[in-house]
Amino acid sequence: MWQRIQTVFLAMVVLCMAVALFLPIGIFVDAATGDSHQLYPIHYTIVSNGSRTSTYFPYVITSVLMTAVATLAVISITKFENRITQIKIGTLNSLLLACVMISIVFFLNPLARTYPGGKNGLVLYIAFAAVAFNWLSLRFIRRDEKMVRDSDRIR
Repeated sequence: MWQRIQTVFLAMVVLCMAVALFLPIGIFVDAATGDSHQLYPIHYTIVSNGSRTSTYFPYVITSVLMTAVATLAVISITKFENRITQIKIGTLNSLLLACVMISIVFFLNPLARTYPGGKNGLVLYIAFAAVAFNWLSLRFIRRDEKMVRDSDRIR
């Protein structure tokens, strides 16, 4: 199982999503009031005069999608004997990764427009890396499937 490169790429997808769950998407400071606006995949927090106010819904959607991507990647790793199923799971995972990136941009854009000069986190870049790893794993799974089909045809 681990000797196949696609398993390593799928493990990297899981690692990327696990790391991205705990990093900030963006941190913005209101220049007028000094309030800090922090957007994480799980919540949106406003720190004002030492008090912290967190809002979870609808921001938790991003973390739910990230968890689904990581779970599907683990399921795909365990289905190493059935490459067709792996391809189907990987394709669904690509769709969910696109939804993760869309939700990140959807929640980040209003904050970036309202509070210019903030700093964006690495979560969007980590999501792009997860997309690349997922694409590479699908490519190698398809290559293995083609190699097996070609060897069956020769017999």
